[in-house]
Amino acid sequence: MPKAILGKKIGMTQIYTEDGAAIPVTVVEAGPCPVVQQKTEEKDGYNAIQIGFGEVADKHVNKPLKGHFAKAGVEPRKYIREVRCPDGDLPEVGSEIKVDVFSEGDRVDVTGISKGKGFSGVIKRWNFNRGPMSHGSMYHRRVGSLGATDPARVFKNRKMPGRYGHEQVTISNLEVVKVDPEKNMLLLKGSVPGNKGSLLYIKETSKKSK
Repeated sequence: MPKAILGKKIGMTQIYTEDGAAIPVTVVEAGPCPVVQQKTEEKDGYNAIQIGFGEVADKHVNKPLKGHFAKAGVEPRKYIREVRCPDGDLPEVGSEIKVDVFSEGDRVDVTGISKGKGFSGVIKRWNFNRGPMSHGSMYHRRVGSLGATDPARVFKNRKMPGRYGHEQVTISNLEVVKVDPEKNMLLLKGSVPGNKGSLLYIKETSKKSK
């Protein structure tokens, strides 16, 4: 059984240890995630499963997806994601991955879409330093020099003002503080990307413990 699951960010709070220390945690509603499809090395070239998550109204599911879910004997879900299974241990189609695949003390990587912050300048977006704020400088929060004058163009990947946020972000090596199988809740130490209610992909960390 792969140690990976889809979830929804509920928000942040804090819990207290027995010695009175406060731990900031993110509450995640994780699973249950039905297995919708198996992908095998013989047929597809690699081992993986498709899992679903989240309720969705029937009118928002098109016919191909309805057939896809019907073939698996699973009610349609809002999200579908693929989970690699390198060891070839594939759960049966129709079975469910629940939050109890994790336990307290596990380390996980959490992937989500960060909060969008709109069009931002280089100071907010790239942590540039500002210029002198005196009246005569005429240069306060602008980009500054854009590089060489000989090519007479701006080089690719130049750090410029633009859209900030709303991109895929992964936070690695977070600790699982508490698992509540009855409520499908997962408490992770620290913060995770995304707004409240946004989708999260949680899997066993790829970081090696020291």
